[in-house]
Amino acid sequence: MKTVLHKAETRGHANHGWLNTYFSFSFAGYYNPERIHFGTLRVLNDDTIAAGTGFGMHPHDNMEIITIPTEGTLTHNDSMGNGSDIKEGDVQVMSAGSGVFHSESNKDQHQQVKLFQIWVFPNKKNVTPRYDQISLKNIEKENELYQILSPSLKDQGVWIHQDAWFSMGKLKAGSAHTYYLKKEGNGLYVFMIEGSAEIAGQVLNKRDGFGIWETETVPIDVKKDSWILLMDIPMQL
Repeated sequence: MKTVLHKAETRGHANHGWLNTYFSFSFAGYYNPERIHFGTLRVLNDDTIAAGTGFGMHPHDNMEIITIPTEGTLTHNDSMGNGSDIKEGDVQVMSAGSGVFHSESNKDQHQQVKLFQIWVFPNKKNVTPRYDQISLKNIEKENELYQILSPSLKDQGVWIHQDAWFSMGKLKAGSAHTYYLKKEGNGLYVFMIEGSAEIAGQVLNKRDGFGIWETETVPIDVKKDSWILLMDIPMQL
């Protein structure tokens, strides 16, 4: 087993007033040559968008983009004609493929929006751009990890053009869990949204990230009530 630890306080940071963001990997004005990506995981941004602000229309291509709001409502519009509100408890995915423009805005004049935006390198280039969004309310499980993303349209959660599986769970203090990696050669990037847990022998606290590879299973011992995101992804680009 090999590991890499990214403590919360070592992340990149930028505060633009309207946007307060932390970067687990190099992005925009933050560059760390040791943190370009973890396997096919390219971006993990922890964003807070102030009331009445947001990202105007901007382009993307050949990237799988996943958005997970944790507070407030984010309004999405894109050049494919999609327009939707994404709330806490939703997951949105956009395959940028051959090219797409989109905007993300907080139209509430009083409440901030908090979200994670995650980029994964695709295994197919220049695909037709696509958009999907689901609510997790029908699949979430109490004190268990549950899948929110996979490579298959027929599997639980949203799907992307990559052999990746994301799982999430709000886990109780004192509980023990084991994660089984889905594919040989994949690694696991753990992000502690809230709480504290010992994962593969490493204690993680709020907003810590931990990459694990060359293993088939990952033990999770929960120290405090925790909200955990697991990203099971190919290690080879």
